[in-house]
Amino acid sequence: MFEKVLIANRGEIALRSHRACREMGIRTVAVHSTADADAMHVRLADESVCIGPPPSKDSYLNIPAILSAAAITGADAIHPGIGFMSENAVFAEMVEQHGFAFIGPTPEHIRIMGDKVTAKQTVKGLGLPTVPGSDGALANLDDAKKNADSIGYPVLIKAAAGGGGKGMKVARSAAEIEEAYSLARNEARAAFGNDEVYMEKYLEKPRHIEVQLLGDTYGNAVHFGERDCSIQRRHQKVIEEAPSPGLNASKRAEIGALAADVIRRLGYRGVGTIEFLYENGEFYFIEMNTRLQIEHTISEMITGIDLVREQIRVAAGLPLSYKQDEIEFSGHAIECRINAENPETFVPSPGKIVGYHPPGGLDVRVDSALYDGYRVPPHYDSMIAKLVVRGNNRNECLLRLRRALEEFVIGGIDTTLPLHRRLISDSDFINGDYDIHWLEKWLERK
Repeated sequence: MFEKVLIANRGEIALRSHRACREMGIRTVAVHSTADADAMHVRLADESVCIGPPPSKDSYLNIPAILSAAAITGADAIHPGIGFMSENAVFAEMVEQHGFAFIGPTPEHIRIMGDKVTAKQTVKGLGLPTVPGSDGALANLDDAKKNADSIGYPVLIKAAAGGGGKGMKVARSAAEIEEAYSLARNEARAAFGNDEVYMEKYLEKPRHIEVQLLGDTYGNAVHFGERDCSIQRRHQKVIEEAPSPGLNASKRAEIGALAADVIRRLGYRGVGTIEFLYENGEFYFIEMNTRLQIEHTISEMITGIDLVREQIRVAAGLPLSYKQDEIEFSGHAIECRINAENPETFVPSPGKIVGYHPPGGLDVRVDSALYDGYRVPPHYDSMIAKLVVRGNNRNECLLRLRRALEEFVIGGIDTTLPLHRRLISDSDFINGDYDIHWLEKWLERK
């Protein structure tokens, strides 16, 4: 097992990774920008190294600085966390070339799944159903028009690289295809430095279902059930729950076994998530995330298994701790992502925390790096906390979540806590009757 792990991230996920390491008896190294000198993960780590100024490109995306920090502190391994370098194949490759273990999948698998076109072709060959679409990248506008006519409108044009909803445009008719194609390419080029796009059928009322997976280097692979991530704004997840209220037991077992078989045949190492759209009883692959997900917490809550711990064990060369039939599912869990944003306009709200009181009680978990007096910097993602609640069933979970949201106090800045309080009281959400377009329509009505 590793003796010292450098955590190449910040915020709640850096703290989450630190906690898993400490419980395994592993010392930690925190890296930070000058803006994060007083961050909680920096305060708690055994050692810390400043790797640059606030801009991410000069600090958390600075590969030489991260590798130098690992070298001077004598780290055995590097945990990339979520975002930043977590799905960067070049970084993973350089980590291993410099003699450190990368706590994640192989560079090859990051590359394969990082390109949406290649990923789709790969999993299709392994038996996963895919959304009807172009065979590969669109060559030009004429190619886009031909594919759209063949697939049938509406269609979705998507960036081949990247994610997070960037480089995605819908065309509902032939009159809209030229503008959608141009906008998607321009947005993809600006966001990812790659203007390659492809096309898929646009589904009208799908759910976003993802399966949490883990594989080791000995040919073993398991799943930890599915999560429903359909409550989204601008393709960004807002609330997630496990299990999905939209699946029955047979569909749940079907998609879990199929996804686990795919990563087993790929020889995949570490944690990963295969994401699907689900409509009218059919699953369609959309992408694979070759990293830990923000919402891994709800899978942990219904299985009782520490996924970061398992991630570290696999990276250290150990076999999986569990066989599939040893993973037990119990109860229902929901996660609310709390952002430092105005709950009406969604304008970011950095600033000093004046008054902080996280909720507590049975089966209530808050993953956050906040503390009273902490100053939320303006340079990074606005998510500042995750409220995760479990109940023996969905109704109990909802009642506990409502109580926890009422208790949660984050003073001094605007947050999306009021939005979550309203959302979970909506009858559609209470009934589990929603899809990936539901939140956008709900916001338009409010």
